[in-house]
Amino acid sequence: MSVARAERLVNLVLCLLSTRQYLSAEKIRGIVPGYSDAPSDEAFFRTFERDKTELRELGIPLEVGRNRVVDTVDGYRIARRDYELGEIDLEPDEAAAVALAVRLWDSPELTGAAHGALLKLRAAGVDVDQSAPTVVESKVRTTEPAFGPVLAAVQAGQAVAFDYRRPSPVELRERVLEPWGVVSWRGRWYVVGHDRDRAAPRCFRLSRIVGEVRKIGRPGVVRRPDDVDLMAFVANTSGEPSRASTASLWVAEGRCAGLRRRARVIGKRDVDGIAGELIEIDVHYPDTAAGWIAGYGADVLVLEPEVLAKSVRERLLAAAGGAL
Repeated sequence: MSVARAERLVNLVLCLLSTRQYLSAEKIRGIVPGYSDAPSDEAFFRTFERDKTELRELGIPLEVGRNRVVDTVDGYRIARRDYELGEIDLEPDEAAAVALAVRLWDSPELTGAAHGALLKLRAAGVDVDQSAPTVVESKVRTTEPAFGPVLAAVQAGQAVAFDYRRPSPVELRERVLEPWGVVSWRGRWYVVGHDRDRAAPRCFRLSRIVGEVRKIGRPGVVRRPDDVDLMAFVANTSGEPSRASTASLWVAEGRCAGLRRRARVIGKRDVDGIAGELIEIDVHYPDTAAGWIAGYGADVLVLEPEVLAKSVRERLLAAAGGAL
């Protein structure tokens, strides 16, 4: 099935699930992306008939009916009660596989199509089921840039190297890893594997991987041991650091009150002609601290450690790029 056809079918299902009314073919043509490109009425109806047949073959129950007695043409909708699955009993390993699939499904394209279809339905005066967007809403977002390359390396059975930001003490080190798998634990993504430098199993949080993930050696040489439970390994080794590190910052005079409440003032300094103070803060969670500090924008400058300063700069650059 072509990508365009698949997207059109998904849009059609979203449209028919999102309405309580029967929608005529002409109304569907104006709402669902992919139908407006038909060169003629005949071409549209041929495509629409094929799509209806495809949905029925997939087991999607299409209802045909009319909203009022005076209506002259049939309309279509999908009843949620018939479309949704009933209760399913899964074995533990089956449930784990389904949960992983849900976590991996991160499709902004489908989510955008869903919202676009709903807007068009409302604009057309169609009574929209407000709970419909939950049909395609993904449960977990995988925003870490390292996720895709690391997962690809796991699937290819290939070792990788990457720069990793340690939380305590704060430092940046290169790691060479034979990856066994990627798991989600308490809202964070981790890769588990054999650390060649330490000659032992280790797990690494993907959000702390800095820069590019580099492939090493030939694919197909890394094998996950049969006796390793990845989730249990992460649960037992992914605790947050108990020892805080110290960060030195410059803050503009009279600004950053929230930051100052947790800081110690150690001196004064002007930066680019702007008066300010030098402060120190204790950092227990570097990732959280970087996001918090970046929220103050140009009123704060991280002096040490360099790893924290780089993390803050990355967030500011990302925010600036998104605002363009």
